[in-house]
Amino acid sequence: MDFNLDETQREIADLAREVLGREPDPATSWKALGRAGLLSLAVPEDLGGAGLGVLETAVVLAEVGRVTAAVPALETLALGVLPVARTGTDHQRRELLTAVADGAVLTGALHEPSAPMPIAPRTAAAPEPDGDGWTVSGTVVGVRSAAEAHRVLVPASLGERGVGVLLVDPNAPGMSLTPTRSSAALPEATVRLDGVRVGRDGLLGADETGRVLAELYRSALVGACAVGDGVLAGALELTAAHLRTREQFGRPLATFQAVAQQVADVYLASRTLHLASLAACWALDSAAGNPDTASGAGPVGDSDADPDEHSDDIEVAGYWLAEQALPALHTCQHLHGGLGMDIGYPLHRHYAWGRDLARFVGGVDHRLEAIACIPS
Repeated sequence: MDFNLDETQREIADLAREVLGREPDPATSWKALGRAGLLSLAVPEDLGGAGLGVLETAVVLAEVGRVTAAVPALETLALGVLPVARTGTDHQRRELLTAVADGAVLTGALHEPSAPMPIAPRTAAAPEPDGDGWTVSGTVVGVRSAAEAHRVLVPASLGERGVGVLLVDPNAPGMSLTPTRSSAALPEATVRLDGVRVGRDGLLGADETGRVLAELYRSALVGACAVGDGVLAGALELTAAHLRTREQFGRPLATFQAVAQQVADVYLASRTLHLASLAACWALDSAAGNPDTASGAGPVGDSDADPDEHSDDIEVAGYWLAEQALPALHTCQHLHGGLGMDIGYPLHRHYAWGRDLARFVGGVDHRLEAIACIPS
């Protein structure tokens, strides 16, 4: 099995790195990513995108994490573009994905109070009496970039009709957004929906079986792992450079055995997270029956595949992110000493992003429980 990126994926990584390095301002970077076509990689070609898959999108997310660029990439690409492109109706894909190419932000409301990624959301949607849409009520927390979003993907129970995902306008009457704090100071909010009306096209995929909700959660996990892969790889690069150049007792820190052992542990955690992220990308592509998965490096897609067959790789990657990334980032911080806390030095952002990503996927206990609940 070949774990290397193919030529196209390497070019995407190089382009993303160049764009993010050239544009330090987040607003400018976001527009530049759109102009470079990096926000439309998973958008179908007939809608102006590149028609590529999950791994190409993950490559961009990893580069965003590597430099901790404060752009809404995780929200828009993993919580918006991937689930909409893979499950949305033709009208929904045309309306939302073309807006992303122009710089619009999408996001998802994955968590309810004390319930990360619930399979039976307390948020409820009832059909309008005239059949012309839905009325949604509930509370969701930790919604990234909610105030800036063009649409928020909100999981909801639909009564006897199961569960689904609603496309909600954050400026609609009945929406209340309360800004909340994150470790990395990135924008997020608690969102309360009080009888918010959603049009008849507002149910993603016009699906009530839960397949769309599962797709949203899987895309979120894969996206978070890709960003976390970049965050840890970037922190390792900073730490290795610091240890090569910082001296103590006339010797570089890298030559001390204890230091070398600690940074080796970080390297192992980083490489394992990278491979787990790749496996999760392949699994998500396979679940959608994408025949171009990882250019043949991973499992070949099957149009009749059961998405649950591929959940284990995605859940394991989410667990590894929650359980191992933070201790590795803590070691990087320790090896830097006080320098890592200097706001003029980027390492503190990597640690803060790691904390937010661990919380985003639900934490270690939740991810371990999710693995235990995978059907054997």
